[in-house]
Amino acid sequence: MKLKKSIIVLFFLSILVFQKTHAEYRVFQFTVKATNPYSMDQKTHLVTSTLDPQSYKAYHGGNETLSIDLLRTWMCRGNTSGQELCAPPLVKADTVTGVN
Repeated sequence: MKLKKSIIVLFFLSILVFQKTHAEYRVFQFTVKATNPYSMDQKTHLVTSTLDPQSYKAYHGGNETLSIDLLRTWMCRGNTSGQELCAPPLVKADTVTGVN
């Protein structure tokens, strides 16, 4: 009986600890273009997804159907439940241009 109470107390304590933890996920932004010259849509599309480029390509037909170029990636941290993909972090203009 004492062991049963200890297990129950441990269970509720672990729930309290796990509620304090936060999930995170990585977002990828890349361009996608059809590799088939006879495809109806030959435009390049910007895709923002939680799938990495290799998984995205495999899911949508593989190397024979898509060409993908990774543009950037970032992490979405904190409580991410019920949210759309988070926005990318801002970059200072002098970082991009190389001006100090």
